[in-house]
Amino acid sequence: MTTLKDFLEACESLGTLRLIVTSSSAVLEARGKIEKLFYAELPKGKYANMHNEGFEFHLNMDKIKQVKFETGEAKRGNFTTYAIRFIDDQEEVALSAFLQWGKPGEYEPGQVEAWQELKSKYGEIWQPSPVETLS
Repeated sequence: MTTLKDFLEACESLGTLRLIVTSSSAVLEARGKIEKLFYAELPKGKYANMHNEGFEFHLNMDKIKQVKFETGEAKRGNFTTYAIRFIDDQEEVALSAFLQWGKPGEYEPGQVEAWQELKSKYGEIWQPSPVETLS
């Protein structure tokens, strides 16, 4: 059984990401790597957390029911984008994690291959097992 905690730790191999959270009236995008995760169990759920210089990240793992791998066409430029969508218990996208490019279409060495490895391991659509304990 693979949990979301295991998956998030495997995402460290993806390098620099553009993490996107969208609400009904705002979009927040932050660039960074998923690394140095730590966990906390709160009354609202089990959280994966990360702090770096640019932002803090807190994801209620109990709310994520599905993970989807998607490719697309860039809105500006002619290149493929690679995303991982974290779908919540309301079937809404809670978080999107895009491979981040330097120049349009130029990804970090090994980044696309790491994304493809994760997709191959977990499948295009994956339902994580519940996180039982955080230790």
